[in-house]
Amino acid sequence: MQYLPIFTKLDDKPVLVVGGGDVALRKCRAFLKARAHVTLVAPEFCDELRELAEKGDVTLINDFFKEQYLDQQMLVIAATDIDSVNKDVFELANARNIFVNVVDDQPKCSFIFPSIVDRDPITIAISSAGTAPVLARRLREKLETLIPQHIGPLATLVGSFRDKVKQRFKHFADRRQFWEGVFDSSVVSKVQAGNTEAATAQLEQLLDAKPEPEGEVYVVGAGPGDPELLTLKALQLMQQADVVVYDYLVSDEIMDLVRRDADLVCVGKRLGDHSVAQEDTNQMLVDFAKQGKKVCRIKGGDPFIYGRGGEEVQVLAANKVRYQIVPGITAAAGCSAYAGIPLTHRDHAQAIQFVTGHCKKDGQELDWQSLAKPNQTLAIYMGVIKSPHIQAQLLKHGRGADTPVAIIENGTRKEQRVITGQLGELADLISRHSIISPALLIIGEVASLHHQLAWFGQTEQTSSFAQPITGVA
Repeated sequence: MQYLPIFTKLDDKPVLVVGGGDVALRKCRAFLKARAHVTLVAPEFCDELRELAEKGDVTLINDFFKEQYLDQQMLVIAATDIDSVNKDVFELANARNIFVNVVDDQPKCSFIFPSIVDRDPITIAISSAGTAPVLARRLREKLETLIPQHIGPLATLVGSFRDKVKQRFKHFADRRQFWEGVFDSSVVSKVQAGNTEAATAQLEQLLDAKPEPEGEVYVVGAGPGDPELLTLKALQLMQQADVVVYDYLVSDEIMDLVRRDADLVCVGKRLGDHSVAQEDTNQMLVDFAKQGKKVCRIKGGDPFIYGRGGEEVQVLAANKVRYQIVPGITAAAGCSAYAGIPLTHRDHAQAIQFVTGHCKKDGQELDWQSLAKPNQTLAIYMGVIKSPHIQAQLLKHGRGADTPVAIIENGTRKEQRVITGQLGELADLISRHSIISPALLIIGEVASLHHQLAWFGQTEQTSSFAQPITGVA
């Protein structure tokens, strides 16, 4: 991190702007918004700066820059078009340990101006450390469309209750839970409608109510790995949870998005390496919820497709624990799309079957006769270890040895690999290419389309992240 992001209180603090043109005016206005005491020094000033001086908002010194003008200053801006003057300002201010910014000259800046989303008192600052200001502006444009205007008045209202809430709730965790409840209540909609009086009254009622912490479990599908495939609801609940219970299939990039101060509990779930038994995981979710905590049980893919989400929710329901279920993009849909393999296609597959290669030890054998039918796609989860058995059974029940197959390792992630071949060599392909989990097997005619339709990692992709949102009313 090249620059430490801080917000500085400048009320009546002395700041100096060297320059008298349009750029100096822009910087001057930013300082005035922060209620700083602004002095400008330049041989000439634009009309707008003179008007500000006539109103008493700024002080103008009609002179060339001299070192004495740095006396007692807290911040300095050099906004001239003369390189030698800007250089002198930087070196002299730096020698005095005064924060200095030379406009459009990043090496001569001990502080920089970020792009700002202003919802006073909420302020969001975006910086690229001076390397990509246009990109920072694009990000600001996107945030401007996402952050509603009523956020500022809402922050002002709840800020007026901070001392009361501290008196009412002595522990930080209790205060946090109270505020979470406020922001999930109709207080927000009342502020949005401009009815601050009603919102204030409701806040008073919530503060006087007897706190009855009620836990809840969010069973969340994280998708196959690409964090941009998360649903909005999944991301919101990940940010609200007090405890996050996760397994190895959830990518590091997704885990980086959970709430920073949440307790993280890993329950394992790798083939042959279950660090926590499923029954213990179930009980853990119940216990956390009974303690009044918000628990995010985050799972790779979709929790109800080979994710044991159904088993966990049954236990929650039996223990009368509140829960929500957030579907995710299952591995078959995500990995096949990123591999350029349509799961159905009018010319190749009129049906699809999702199958797991890893069942309970006492589970029934799969219906291989049905799975071996032509003109359908098999998407096999957790099939790497049992690939020799899968291959043998499909061949035995009539699937042709030349049936196309695709093995997708780490699908949707930057390290994705796609290996293609034929059913008769499936197990050998997995061994020869040292395939490891997570990996999905796709068996069927559609697998042959990978080389024609592959896109992920093949060509440069346009990132929606860096594009401004358009068409927003």
